[in-house]
Amino acid sequence: MLLSVSAGAGHTRAAEALKAYATGYPDIDIVHWDAMAYVSAGFRAIYTDFYLHLVNRHPTVWGYVYQKSDCAHPDATMQKLRRMMERVSTRKLRAAVNHYAPDAIICTHFLPAEMLSREISNQRLACPVWVQVTDFDLHSMWLQPQMKGYFAASEEIAFRMRAKAIPATSIYVTGIPVMPAFSQELRRATCAARFGLDPLRPIVLLMSGGAGIGELDKTVESLLAIKGNGLERDFQLVALAGKNIELLNSLQQIAARHPQRLKACGFSHEVEKLMACADLVITKPGGLTTSECLAIGVPMIIHSPIPGQEERNADYLLEQGAALKAVDLTALSYRLQMLLQQPHLLAQLRQRCHALGRPHAGLAVLSIVFSHLDRQQGAPVLPTFTLLPPVQTSCLQAH
Repeated sequence: MLLSVSAGAGHTRAAEALKAYATGYPDIDIVHWDAMAYVSAGFRAIYTDFYLHLVNRHPTVWGYVYQKSDCAHPDATMQKLRRMMERVSTRKLRAAVNHYAPDAIICTHFLPAEMLSREISNQRLACPVWVQVTDFDLHSMWLQPQMKGYFAASEEIAFRMRAKAIPATSIYVTGIPVMPAFSQELRRATCAARFGLDPLRPIVLLMSGGAGIGELDKTVESLLAIKGNGLERDFQLVALAGKNIELLNSLQQIAARHPQRLKACGFSHEVEKLMACADLVITKPGGLTTSECLAIGVPMIIHSPIPGQEERNADYLLEQGAALKAVDLTALSYRLQMLLQQPHLLAQLRQRCHALGRPHAGLAVLSIVFSHLDRQQGAPVLPTFTLLPPVQTSCLQAH
C-alpha cells in the first residue's frame, strides 16, 4: 500500500512512481491511496486548500509555520491539539487500511506515517511501515516512532536522520522516486518535434508545479522582453501552468502574440519529454520536480522558492552546482542570457545534474521493501536496470 497526501503534487507523484515500477508483476497487489479521500471536507481544506493558499499568497507566513513546527516539542500544546484533530479526522482512513490488511506500507507524506505510528503503538497494525521523504530537507514531522525504515534523498538527509537518533540500519539513501519514463533514452529532436519545437534553437522550459503556483505569466512576459544579441528571436519558451486554468488562459493569450517564441501548456503527463528537449528549466524547487530534472540531466534556474522546504531544496542544488538561483525577474533575465551566451557554463551545470540524478530511485525503494518481506509470501525479485549514458545534446552544446 502506498499512502500519499494531495497537498501539492509531489507526494502523489512519488507514490505514483513507486506504483509504476511495480505494475506488471502478477504477484504484486499494489494500491495507491490519497489520504485526503478518506477525511472530512474541513480537514481536507486545511491540508490542501489552505496550504496552497499560504504558499501562493502568503509565503512568508508559510515559512514561519514551517520553521516553528520543525522546532516544536512533541508535547507542546499546539502539537497535542494537532494530533488530536488528526486522530478524529482519520478514523475512516485507519479503518480502510486495517480492512485492506497490506503486507507493507510506504508513506510519501508525514500525515499517514504519524497516523500509522499510533496504530502500531496501540497494536492495531502489525505490518511494516516505511517513509519516503520527498525533499532534500528533513522536517521533524517526517520522523515517527515505530517506522520500519526511511528513504532519504541524499547522504546529508541520512546524516540528519542519524543525528535525530534514527538507527543507521533503518536509513537508505535512494533518492526521490520519479516515474520510469525519466530513465528512458529520449532524443532531443524527437521530443522537440512532439511539441512543435525547433531543436536547433534553444528551448527553455518554465514550470510552476502541479498546482500552478506563482505568477508564471509575469515571468514569461519579462523573458520575452529580453533584447540584444539576437536572443529576442532565438530562444523558445515552453510554460507549464499545471492545473491552474486561470494561469493557463493568461499564458495562452501571451502565446497568441508570440506564436514562434512561446508554447503554453497545462498539466502534462509528458514532462520527461519536455525536459529531454530543453536546454534549461526555470522552476520552483519542489522535491519531485528537481529530482526529475536531475534524473534527465537538465540544468535549472531556481526562481522564487517559497520559504521552508523549497528554500532548502534550492540550497542543496546550489551547493551541488546543479542550478543557479534568481531572486527576482531582473536576476532571472540576467542568468538566462548568461547561460545562453556561454554554453560551457550550461554544460557544467548539466554535468552536475547527471552526476546527482537517481532515475531508478523507485526501483531501489521497492527492492528494499520487498527484500524485508517474508520470502514465503512470494516477494518478487524486480529486474535490474542498466543506466543509460546521457545522449541528449543541446543545441548550444552542438554549436
